[in-house]
Amino acid sequence: MAFITAYWGLDGIIVLTALMITAYLYMTRKFKYWEKRGISEIFPPTPFLGNFTECLLQRKAPGYFLKELYEQAKGLPYVGFYIFDKPFLLIRDRELVKNILVKDFNNFPDRYVKADPDDRLGGNNLLFLQNPVWKVVRMKLTPFFSSGKLRKMFELMLQCGNNLDAYLKSLKSEGETINVRELSAKFAMDVIGSTAYGLDVNSFKDPDAEFCKYGKMIFQHDTIRGLEVLAMFFLPSIVRWTRIKIFGREPTIFMRKVFWETLTHRMESGIKRNDLIDILLELKKSHGDQDYYGFKFDGDDLISQAGSFFSAGFETSSTTTAFTLYELALQSDIQNTLRKEIVEALDKSGGKITYDMIMSLPYLDMVITETMRMYPSLPFLNRMPNETYKVPNSDLLIEKGTPVYIPMLGLHYDPEYFPNPDKFDPERFNEENKRNRPSCVYIPFGEGPRMCIGIRLGLLQMKLALIIILSKCEVTPCEKTLIPMIIDPRGTMTVPLNGVIHLNFRKINSSAL
Repeated sequence: MAFITAYWGLDGIIVLTALMITAYLYMTRKFKYWEKRGISEIFPPTPFLGNFTECLLQRKAPGYFLKELYEQAKGLPYVGFYIFDKPFLLIRDRELVKNILVKDFNNFPDRYVKADPDDRLGGNNLLFLQNPVWKVVRMKLTPFFSSGKLRKMFELMLQCGNNLDAYLKSLKSEGETINVRELSAKFAMDVIGSTAYGLDVNSFKDPDAEFCKYGKMIFQHDTIRGLEVLAMFFLPSIVRWTRIKIFGREPTIFMRKVFWETLTHRMESGIKRNDLIDILLELKKSHGDQDYYGFKFDGDDLISQAGSFFSAGFETSSTTTAFTLYELALQSDIQNTLRKEIVEALDKSGGKITYDMIMSLPYLDMVITETMRMYPSLPFLNRMPNETYKVPNSDLLIEKGTPVYIPMLGLHYDPEYFPNPDKFDPERFNEENKRNRPSCVYIPFGEGPRMCIGIRLGLLQMKLALIIILSKCEVTPCEKTLIPMIIDPRGTMTVPLNGVIHLNFRKINSSAL
């Protein structure tokens, strides 16, 4: 005899049905959260997955899902959505965006990201650290990005530029098809290796070197890694449960080994290169014994900072450079205008690329800025309040710990701020247009105290690459070029489909321009 009825099979059906009903009720118990607070929801949540089904199935990149929410909620200051059963809030109102990122930063100091507690190398860097530790580490690392440091590091960048220049000279005169994302990644890897770690990588000569191999693995475009990165930014509890490594398992092992070897060699040799390793050694020497709320400038906590610059500097700068070349290939008039500015500047400097010369190219600034509007590396920002926050001029209370997302891509494509937003137009960022545009609608590096610490270094790196390439080559579309651009739905960050952008490179005689 069975437990409930006379038949085991029927008992099994009853128990399974009860479990399914219980699971359904549990996973939908919060689906009235925003409705009870008078907050609109654009799309009804699906049981178990909430509003995140297409992102979890990797059919839509999360940045574009948030952009869609932003566009569908036109006229509303904010809207609610759900991931699994958890309520999230998407902010549309630019004044509220400014409050969260700048004015009321003390209420929103932390990002909605968390690493596995055992992954100290991956999780104890500026992106993942929370207050008050974040503030201490940020303050200690800021000197690395002073204008004086950048000038000294620029000489190291120029040496990497020689590697790129030599590669371009080796191309066929009649033209050659190149994956520009791989090209820009090699240059970025050389720059990061030199300016941060004192390593002569030369990815153009040895593209299979370990430094390049593991850098690519961090952001490889496959299903598993795509889901891991998605979890880092939207599902931090899963990161802890599944023990996901922020940099991936193999790159974590590699980085721990190579960075400690570099630190040890630098300590023993006493060499000074004005790079990140120098800064980390100074921090270890002066603060290594101090405990900052469980954080120390030693061990994995220390090299976590080196790891974050390794990954962030590689991906963001290289992808932005590649997208810039793509748009310039499609619009030859913009490319020619930029090349004319570059060639004239080189003529004035006697053909030498200098720090001051790079800083004096306004059209290059405008071109890169427009690229970051259309293709921001991380197309959203997230924060969470450290205590219940009352939204100004509203009855809404954002409860402590509620994930708050700012759809950067939605703001960047809003025709109210950027007319005809799908068009690549650097003139949006001439001085007059910049003055007339409200604040906090263009935020590719974030805004406020937690904005990207490496802005100037990243821009300098991208500008140098573009100057070298465009002064030597003309870039045009080829048969493999995707027109229009397709963003890879597996990428939490903005990347082209399958991580490639093919363009044709034809060498030119810049002196004849």
